[in-house]
Amino acid sequence: MFYSVAKELFEKLPQACFGVVAVRGVDNHTGNPEIRAFLQEGISRQEAYFEGKPVKTDPHIEPYREAFRTLQINPNKYLCSIEALLSRIAKKKGFPTINPIVDLGNAVSLRHFLPIGAHDLGTISEGLEVRPAVEGDLFVPFGGEGTETPDIGEIVYVSEHQVRTRRWTWRQSEIGKITEETSSVLFPIDGFSDINGEEVRRAAAELAECVEWFFHVSCEVGFVDADHPRVDFFM
Repeated sequence: MFYSVAKELFEKLPQACFGVVAVRGVDNHTGNPEIRAFLQEGISRQEAYFEGKPVKTDPHIEPYREAFRTLQINPNKYLCSIEALLSRIAKKKGFPTINPIVDLGNAVSLRHFLPIGAHDLGTISEGLEVRPAVEGDLFVPFGGEGTETPDIGEIVYVSEHQVRTRRWTWRQSEIGKITEETSSVLFPIDGFSDINGEEVRRAAAELAECVEWFFHVSCEVGFVDADHPRVDFFM
C-alpha cells in the first residue's frame, strides 16, 4: 500500500507537505465516550476561539485559501475541509459524532487547525494518489448515487480511476467513506512545510498515539513532500 503525490502538485505548490497515518485492525462498532469528549472539547474550544472572528481570514486558514487560488479553485465556492468544519462550528451549529475513528480524526483536526481526511483502506487496491484528474476518472459524491467527472487537471485524491476527494481537500467520495464496518483507515494530513509543516508532523504523531491508545492497534506514520513524494506502508 502506498501514498503518493504527483510532481504536478509540487510544481504549483512547492511547499506542500502531507502527514500520513495508516492503521489496520480497528473495531469501529462501539461508541467511545472518551473520544466523544475529546471531540466536544475541540468543538467548544473553537467556538470560543472564533467568537466574533471570521474563519476565512484566520492565519491558520489563509494559506489553504491561497493554495486553492493557485490551483484555480475558488475558495469562496469550494471550502477546504478544515475551513468548512471550522465555519460550521463558529456558527455554533455544533458537529455530530459519526463513528469513533472519524470522531477521533476530527478531534485532532480541530486541535491542530489542519485538514485531515479519512479513507477506508479496504476499498483501495494498491495505493492512494494526489494527482491531476485524467480522462476516465469518476467521482461519486458523498451521500449520492450518481457520478461526476472531475475537470481534467483538477487536483484529486484517487485510487486508480476512483476519485476519493475532489478539488484537493474539498469533498470526499461516497466510495471509501468510513463506516462502522471499516477496520483499516488511511489518514492524510495536508499542510505546507514553510508554514505549518511541524504542526502536520505533530498532528500525525498525536493521531497515531491516540489511535493506538483508544483502539489498541499499531499505526504506521509517514511524511511526504517534494523531496519524498511517496511513502509505502507494510502493514
